[in-house]
Amino acid sequence: MDRPELYLDTHVLVWLYAQGLHGFNQQTIALLDSATYLLISPMVMLEIEYLHEVKKITRPSSVIVQYLAEKIDLTVCEKSFHQVAVQALEMIWTRDPFDRLITAQASLDHSPLLTKDRIIHQYYPHAVWYG
Repeated sequence: MDRPELYLDTHVLVWLYAQGLHGFNQQTIALLDSATYLLISPMVMLEIEYLHEVKKITRPSSVIVQYLAEKIDLTVCEKSFHQVAVQALEMIWTRDPFDRLITAQASLDHSPLLTKDRIIHQYYPHAVWYG
């Protein structure tokens, strides 16, 4: 089944940059391949930059996003920040602003979000992870 949009959580993006598809199982690879659009919330970029600033990852957000834009046709979603923020106001199940906004971005269209985050899986019915 083709899925037109698939949002990627921060850890998925970092993994794709560092390891490519190695470590993902066949179901996840098939999901990535079946998506017409691979998208990230702009909050993923900010979270990656924070991780870079505190030396948890070695590359800045701009390098990672540009590389994956060229390699896998990754796109930064341009939905209205106002719409995303209003949607995030309803996500009272977490105090993590990154998780709230990343999930809100995907939820505006009920799009799948590829994430390993168990809390997101508990509260967002379109969260997916295989493995």
